[in-house]
Amino acid sequence: MLLHKTNITILRATSPQSQPNFTILRRNFCLWSMKKDPDLESALSRNRRWVVNNQIKNIILRYPNNEIPIETLQKKFKTLDLQGKALNWISKYPSCFELHQNRIRLTKRMMNLVHQEQTIKDSLDPVFAQRLAKLLMLSFNNTLNVIKINEIKNSLGFPDDYLIRIVPRYPDLFRIVNESGRRSSMAIELIHWNPNFAVSEVEASALRKGLEPNFSCCLPSSWVKSLEKFHEFESVPYVSPYSDPRVLVEGSKEMEKRNVGLVHELLSLTLWKKVSIMKFGHFKREFFLP
Repeated sequence: MLLHKTNITILRATSPQSQPNFTILRRNFCLWSMKKDPDLESALSRNRRWVVNNQIKNIILRYPNNEIPIETLQKKFKTLDLQGKALNWISKYPSCFELHQNRIRLTKRMMNLVHQEQTIKDSLDPVFAQRLAKLLMLSFNNTLNVIKINEIKNSLGFPDDYLIRIVPRYPDLFRIVNESGRRSSMAIELIHWNPNFAVSEVEASALRKGLEPNFSCCLPSSWVKSLEKFHEFESVPYVSPYSDPRVLVEGSKEMEKRNVGLVHELLSLTLWKKVSIMKFGHFKREFFLP
């Protein structure tokens, strides 16, 4: 990695009377350059090819009998950001695709992988259903807008088709509501409260350890005031984020405990234990946050 560093210079021209009349600003920039790693570039190139093949696979599976005319696939090459002939691309991967009567279909080996993939997806449906139910239980009216859920669905690990695959599969848990009929107002409502789901990660961890629910803190011993404030915070009994926040006094220590617990629980539901602050802010009203 190379850093090219220069300076910014201001030149002020003056008149014979020593009065400034114009200013020249000469700017130079710091430029970063990095040599490309051949092995990394090769790996990225190979990954790109398999990403495209996965997209082609999904296109083929959407067509009747899982076959697509070669002319139709050629037209879709533009959406895949590909050039050249579709037949040439397909012929490079005989283990994935095969030509049958001018139609492209998946090979038997590839279809077996598709079935295995679907089996794994089906086995994860109960996990996604529980995660979605817990998310709805965190909201004070047990209802969340679909557009807002879509903003964090990747963080939660939800599949792209969760709305048509997960929700209809659990009619005893969820239902779609849309009072205005507009797409933007479509929401998912929880219709059955499962007490087994209403256990936060903090409570579950404390139960496993045989302790009272609490938060841990890792601060240097020299941070005296911060440690005192944390101990004061921990002196307040734990408030479950699944409890009704409307029974708490706004601005109270109990409400603060509940708010911290809710943020902690929401992050615990995500795959990487983090979520965009901007996207999280869109749920302020639903989660009854200050």
